[in-house]
Amino acid sequence: MDSISSLASSASAMLAKQTAELNKAASDAKASFQSSLSKVQSAVTPRPNTGFKSGATYEAGTLTGQTKAAFSSALTAIQSAVTIRPSTGIK
Repeated sequence: MDSISSLASSASAMLAKQTAELNKAASDAKASFQSSLSKVQSAVTPRPNTGFKSGATYEAGTLTGQTKAAFSSALTAIQSAVTIRPSTGIK
């Protein structure tokens, strides 16, 4: 009877140790994944160069803002080229 109780105790201790090691490995894997994800997000997420997070200055640094500025500039150039200016002298 003594050997059965010793065997049960030994098996219980072994199971508890494996469970603890498995929990530690899971915790380490989770922390490692979160760290890696944070690094990837930092590398991939565009940051404003100006320090602004909204408004005209922020938008000027984004792809959308640069595209709007290019279209606006092209539209202004076309409008000034097409606009008929009245002549200023009498002919």
